[in-house]
Amino acid sequence: MEGSATPDSGCIIFFDWPDEYGVQDGSSDHVGIVEKVEGGRVYTIEGNSGDACERNSYPIGNYQILGYGTPML
Repeated sequence: MEGSATPDSGCIIFFDWPDEYGVQDGSSDHVGIVEKVEGGRVYTIEGNSGDACERNSYPIGNYQILGYGTPML
């Protein structure tokens, strides 16, 4: 799923963080789990976030969101 899509709870979210020059390379640098989508924001649970497991949120379509994956059941 593209980064501008609206994911479902339980999806994997992939991030492409910009480097020190503000350039993104199109590769996934970080992943998290989508907890919910509400009010135009994606709420996530992420490990290794400030050296901890944390809840974060991002606007849907945020430039750092590379895309989403759906776990196979």
